[in-house]
Amino acid sequence: MSYSRNLLTKIIGVFTLVSASSTMATNFEITPYIGKMYSSDLTNTLTDEDISVDSATHFGLGFAWQDTPNGQGQILVNYASHDFGADEDSSSQSIDVLYAHFNGIAQFRQRNYVTTVSIGLGGARFSSDGGNEIAPSFTAAIGTRYELSDVASIVTELRGYASLMQDGDTLFCKEDSCAPQYNDTTWIDTSISVGFSYKF
Repeated sequence: MSYSRNLLTKIIGVFTLVSASSTMATNFEITPYIGKMYSSDLTNTLTDEDISVDSATHFGLGFAWQDTPNGQGQILVNYASHDFGADEDSSSQSIDVLYAHFNGIAQFRQRNYVTTVSIGLGGARFSSDGGNEIAPSFTAAIGTRYELSDVASIVTELRGYASLMQDGDTLFCKEDSCAPQYNDTTWIDTSISVGFSYKF
């Protein structure tokens, strides 16, 4: 618990510092995203069989500022809710994932077409029947953007997330049963997204 509290305090501190420094930038940008997110499988501890975790619709919101002519800073938040079958009677459970990251974005321009490469650090909050867990998280992405005008762009992105889990097995407990567990200590999500970006 103290580990999660300390991590959350550090993440909030970084976001506060970034938000304060970004007020000196001249171009701000907001981008809502929607797409599909694909997740790690789980393992049934009783049978050693894989438990498939479904793909989920995810929603994201990015707030960015132009730090250099070809680089941005960004705060990105994403949410998805995955379902998985955990019981012999085929009933399903869900796990909700909320990501928050501070990213650096490199932009490679060719007129109105821009290729982007992004890496970032932050945290992930996992919620399920067994409780909640906050884990440190890394993200990387490659994307494109087509500038419709000086202020509006269509954005596409392929992004990966890697979260370092601690005691996540309890997330998948249902009453006294805790059959599912992670395949390893890293939770992996990948997403394909499309968004609309607006500068102000």
